[in-house]
Amino acid sequence: MVRIIAGHWKGRRIKTTEGEGYRPAMGRVREALFSMLASRGVHWDAVRVLDVFAGSGSLGWEALSRGAPEVCFLESDPKALRLLRDQAPAFERPGQRVRILAGDALRTLAEPPRQGGYEVLFFDPPYGRDLLVPALILARKHGWIALDALICAEVEETWTPAALPLPELELETDRTYGQTRICIWTTRPPSPIP
Repeated sequence: MVRIIAGHWKGRRIKTTEGEGYRPAMGRVREALFSMLASRGVHWDAVRVLDVFAGSGSLGWEALSRGAPEVCFLESDPKALRLLRDQAPAFERPGQRVRILAGDALRTLAEPPRQGGYEVLFFDPPYGRDLLVPALILARKHGWIALDALICAEVEETWTPAALPLPELELETDRTYGQTRICIWTTRPPSPIP
């Protein structure tokens, strides 16, 4: 079990499951990440959130607790999906929406989203599978990332941001917490046409 750190559901427990590559974001890492986002001026009541490789949904539920009007979870594991669906009714509030997309992240991100890009995106891929770079490339190419978005990744400590071949994403933060690395990018404004 993990707990919501802040917001409307502060202290509420989130059910988790176990499996290869599955690890809910630890409390101190989530707390650090959400503090970094607050310091960058994120107003949770004004952003739509996408939680890719959602797993237990700890990042998305945290955003919802803090007031995000919409959180979309993207997950393929049947056990994790069942937990997300089972817990969704407990997080329902007027003016907020939970969406759960079942399926492979890369296949889903290879199609455009139904309702435009998201302002805050969390990517927490299973360690050791090299899924972050292709997922970010697809999300950028197919419109999942809104203008002025913040893109957050939780990856293994050995991963390097230099591995990301997307110059239109500007690295704002690169910090490690034990075996976990947190990176945050912003979208660069398009270059002016000469």
